[in-house]
Amino acid sequence: MKKNIIITGGLGQNGQILINLLKKRKINLTIFYRNKKPQLQENSKVNFIKENLLTKKKLDVFFSKKKPDVVLHLAANNPAIGENNYNKYFKENILATKNIFYSTYKSNKKAKFIFCSSSQIFKKKRGIVNEKSKIFISSNYTKFRIKSDSIMIKYKKKEKIKYTNAILFNHDSKFRNTKFLFPRIVNGLINKQHLFLNNIIKENIYADFSHAEDICNGLYKIMFSTKNFDKIILSSGKCSSVNDIIKYIVFKNKIKINLNFGNSKFKKSLIGDNHLARKELNWYPKNNIYNAVNDLYKSKNT
Repeated sequence: MKKNIIITGGLGQNGQILINLLKKRKINLTIFYRNKKPQLQENSKVNFIKENLLTKKKLDVFFSKKKPDVVLHLAANNPAIGENNYNKYFKENILATKNIFYSTYKSNKKAKFIFCSSSQIFKKKRGIVNEKSKIFISSNYTKFRIKSDSIMIKYKKKEKIKYTNAILFNHDSKFRNTKFLFPRIVNGLINKQHLFLNNIIKENIYADFSHAEDICNGLYKIMFSTKNFDKIILSSGKCSSVNDIIKYIVFKNKIKINLNFGNSKFKKSLIGDNHLARKELNWYPKNNIYNAVNDLYKSKNT
């Protein structure tokens, strides 16, 4: 019998990559989306549904009919800098997550629910962290991530369900939303935005960056694994320099632009220990952030 799989927020970067990965499997795939009109309607194997995750009764009805085996919850709404509409984001993050979570287990107690969190939840901001490292509320966004996870962990202990919190470190691809760092850098390179780029270079940013294809391969393995994890980190496990990535893109694509790199010094960053994913999922990053950003540049510079 075909597995029934539901992905929320399925038209973002990770959803688009996962749709391509899941095409190879004999499954029934449903993609929940909110605003963005699907570009993949021609794919008859995918059922696209525009759904408001706050409409609990409608979700219960749909899930009772579908009885999903796996639910991957990618949907989240991160407040923009300076935006203070707490109630809106509380509903769209915590309440929406609770609704989709409870609808899943009302319909199928044996289902697997995967919640995607962020490396921002860790208290430590430099050095190596693992699944047991301390977490800390440093913003409304981290509050929403941590609160949602605590609700589901409590239910998991009570009902013995299959629930995993996948903690994702920074990851990019050609599908990345334009509000994020590397799409903004690529736009700066294409449009010769010297001031913006030199300001980024001055910040001398180091972080644990991955190619989104690697992260999505990890999520794919979690979806089909028979093992159950409370938390699991998906990361590159190493530190990369944004300045080095910019240099690589400029050199690789022979971009004529004068940028002031100076002598930037190495800075420690937060690095995710991906040992558990390597050991239990046989998952290894096969690509890198340099290729991801180069693919992004090529897709935009046409």
